[in-house]
Amino acid sequence: MTQWHMDSKKKSTGGKNAAVRRIDKRLAWKGGEFSATGIAEDEKKEKRKTVKTLGGNTKVKAQRVKFIALTNPATKKTAKAEVLSVAENNANRQYARQNTMTKGAIIKVRFEGKEARAKVTSRPGQAGTVQAVLMP
Repeated sequence: MTQWHMDSKKKSTGGKNAAVRRIDKRLAWKGGEFSATGIAEDEKKEKRKTVKTLGGNTKVKAQRVKFIALTNPATKKTAKAEVLSVAENNANRQYARQNTMTKGAIIKVRFEGKEARAKVTSRPGQAGTVQAVLMP
């Protein structure tokens, strides 16, 4: 459902406000849909959505991902890792239960044959990819 980030046209008493501007709705005030990036069962079930944005540009939103770009801060190398689950998410604790990834989420990954924890550093709903840093 589309969100509009602007004031209501009605007063608290129920009366109508006079138009403040010539145009009451602009595309610049329109918010986007939350992509709720989840975990795909396998690589073939990965899903991304392309949306039009302001200025005729496009944005890729990740909806389901199986693999991420994981950076090891000790070696400063980036490699592909498989996402197993979302351990915790400070944005909303329900997201951890629903396996929804957002920036700052702690996820469990399979990296170099071992299970590890990583922190998501990218915004999957804005960038279309998930990047994370290995936690010590």
